[in-house]
Amino acid sequence: GKEGRMTRKKLEDSVAEHRAKSAGSAGVAVITLSMSRSLDTDRSGDAIQKLLEESGHRVAVRKLIPDSRTVLRATLRELAREEKVQAVITTGGTGLAPLDVTIETVRGVLDKELPGFNALFMMLSYPQVKSAAMLSRALAGTFKGKLIFCLPGSPRACTLAMESLILPELGHMLMLLEG
Repeated sequence: GKEGRMTRKKLEDSVAEHRAKSAGSAGVAVITLSMSRSLDTDRSGDAIQKLLEESGHRVAVRKLIPDSRTVLRATLRELAREEKVQAVITTGGTGLAPLDVTIETVRGVLDKELPGFNALFMMLSYPQVKSAAMLSRALAGTFKGKLIFCLPGSPRACTLAMESLILPELGHMLMLLEG
């Protein structure tokens, strides 16, 4: 009956309550995949770290690794055991080049995928870069009780994903993951 249906206002209130209760500060691993950058020239990793810290989150791990399925898988296995890490954000390796292995590698370890993340990222990217938006991919999901987001290598794309998608929902998603 009527009582069973949640009104839009009540639904908005419950989302707001969820957000208010959600984890204030998350420990996040920021992993850059690159053959050419060093931590000194990692503008994308820097942008992600700055936005996380400004939002009250902690960068628990910051690493730069080569574009390698083996190294990425080993890094993810290691992070899965890190209690101080609740979420992982990768940047790089999402395009069409032969070395771009991030999406396929991470998809292979996901427990759950959030296809809406890539859909919304593409929608938000299109006004900025037009049809080139389809040349870079993004991915989000869960693995071993942690969140993972895979972002393109450009600082602009990372900033867009962080500000528009990841930071507004990070605490809420972690709360849902903890059950």
